[in-house]
Amino acid sequence: MERRSGVALWRQIADRIRHELREGLANQEDRLPPEMELAVRFGVNRHTVRAAIRSLIDEGILRAEQGRGTFVQSRPKLAYPIRRRTRFSEGLSGQARKARGILLAHDYLPAAKSVAEQLGLNAGAQILRLETLSFADGWPVSRAISHFDAARFEGLERHFEETGSITASFKRMGLEDYTRRETSITAQHAETADLEHLKLSPGAIVLITQAVNVDGEGKPVQYSLTRFAADRVELQVDGREI
Repeated sequence: MERRSGVALWRQIADRIRHELREGLANQEDRLPPEMELAVRFGVNRHTVRAAIRSLIDEGILRAEQGRGTFVQSRPKLAYPIRRRTRFSEGLSGQARKARGILLAHDYLPAAKSVAEQLGLNAGAQILRLETLSFADGWPVSRAISHFDAARFEGLERHFEETGSITASFKRMGLEDYTRRETSITAQHAETADLEHLKLSPGAIVLITQAVNVDGEGKPVQYSLTRFAADRVELQVDGREI
């Protein structure tokens, strides 16, 4: 453990446990080693291990059973496909009974140069910015910041509040279909807003997609940055469409 890194030891331990779960830290019953054993393993005291375990329980990765110990939570990862027609609800079909988004915030503002370029607009053009949170069976799995040409999609936020779906909102505004022009994928540690909205603990990893969707004429209709909880979602690129 890095004791002078500026990162609390319990956060470092939580990150190590999260990583070592993939390497077989738990036994065949999905039970973690006792707290004292973990304390010796990581060279910290039992209270530090307990704080780390508590954060992972709050995050939904672990569960505690009275008198039995701490176990890996058996919630399977969701497989989210990245393809020409990437849709949140359709992508989770068969994996979640209910998939829906909620609107966290929205505003109309002049487009920064980088956003304007992605949308094919002039810098400073008016855009609509939506911040949304998506759930699968009531569990938060991703949060996104999406940008739209305000001249074309003014009022889209109202449709999204009612439908919980970008696709349904587009249809209400006359855009029947759209496709994914490009997607890039990166990963990083969760930010403060991720911890709050995705119910993650410090040290958690998020997968980030940067994407541009276009209409049938190839004109950009949406530029988005979406952050997925890596412990809940795996991104699958459909090689048939590459």
